[in-house]
Parts: sequence; C-alpha cells; structure tokens
Amino acid sequence: MTSAASLPLPGRPNPLVIGGRMDADRALLTPRGELVRGSARTLAEKLAQLPVGTARVDLDMSGVYFMDTAGLEFLEVLRDHGRRRSMPVTATRWNGQPRRILELAGLDTGDPLRLPAPDGTASPESPASSAVALEREERLHLLREEVEQLRQAIASRPVIDQARGVLMATYGCTSDEAWHILREASQLSNTKLHAVAEALTVSAQAAGAPPPEEVRTALSRALARRSSR
Repeated sequence: MTSAASLPLPGRPNPLVIGGRMDADRALLTPRGELVRGSARTLAEKLAQLPVGTARVDLDMSGVYFMDTAGLEFLEVLRDHGRRRSMPVTATRWNGQPRRILELAGLDTGDPLRLPAPDGTASPESPASSAVALEREERLHLLREEVEQLRQAIASRPVIDQARGVLMATYGCTSDEAWHILREASQLSNTKLHAVAEALTVSAQAAGAPPPEEVRTALSRALARRSSR
C-alpha cells in the first residue's frame, strides 16, 4: 500500500508516493517523487499504517529528486515518530537537489536524523545534540521565511507590473525608471512596495480611490527626482 501527497503547484508531474515492505520488525520505506507541501502528512499517514510491533523505520530517499523546505517538516515527522515510540529511524541515500538542500540547512547528508554526540556516536539526548537541534530549528525557520518571502514576491508581481505600466503610460518613463520610482516611493513613504503598486493601480481605474496621502507625496517626490536628473 502506498500514500501520496497532493500536488502543490500546477505542472509538477510526481507527487510523493511512499512504498515499502516489512523485514521482520523493520519497516523499509521508499519515497518517490517530490518532497513538497503535503509530504509530511503523507508520511504521517504511512507511519500510522505500519504494523503493531514495528521496531525500526528506515527510509531510502534515493527516489526523491526535488525538495523544498517542506522536506524538513517531513524529517521532523519521522524524527517525532521515532521519539514517541522509542525506536530508531533513518533517512539515507539522498541525491541531487535534495542533498543540496540538506547541506544548506546544515544537516548530515548521510542521514539528516543523525545527531552527533561528543564522542562521535548518535545520542539524541546529549547537550551537544540539543544545541545542534536548536541550530537546525533556527536554520529551518530562516529557510521558511525565505520561501514565504519568495511566494509573496511572486504573488505581488502582477500588480507591480501593472503599476509600472501606469507610470510608463502617464509619465512616459521606461520600465526600469518606473521600477525605481515605485521602489523610491515605497522607501519614502515607509510602505511596502506591493501596497504602493496596488494603490497606484487602483487610482488609475475609473472611479478608483486616490492613493493615501503619504503614498501620493512619496510618488510626487520620486517623480520630481526623476525629472531633475
């Protein structure tokens, strides 16, 4: 029996599918596809289906060819499963882009669940391991922030392009000049670039409300600076 994660974005060909088999009391799981949003849930469902008496879980990750920060959540689900059931869990044989993500996150590319103790052996309860875990959690938080910022930038791109078009049509400036005007107005008004662009786009529509006063003032100053150059 396999479990599959839903596709996070249009065009992605392979959601994560987790196959596997039992070898005595050891579960050998083989994820295939992409470690993206929803993959942690897929793993949790697969782990819940394991037979009573399972004493060890090993994942062969060689079939995973893409991973974003959701893959780190996937690993936390596996780690938590091992902690709650006091059993060893591993995730080995990483390749390609997923291996690079592990490197960027400061994780062991051989097995990112392995925490080194001072004597070089795995010891999840040691103070050194706790420090490593805290550092990894901080790295995970930073990676999630970067991904969220990227998603916001992608989502806001259309309205920013529209605002650039308004400036180009109204003031005869180039695309690059319009971009710099928007950025400067954002800085001068202490307003997010997306909000400045949205206010300008709305104001250009029929019966559209004018931008807030601070944005209007900042746009005027930015346009004046362009004209004086």
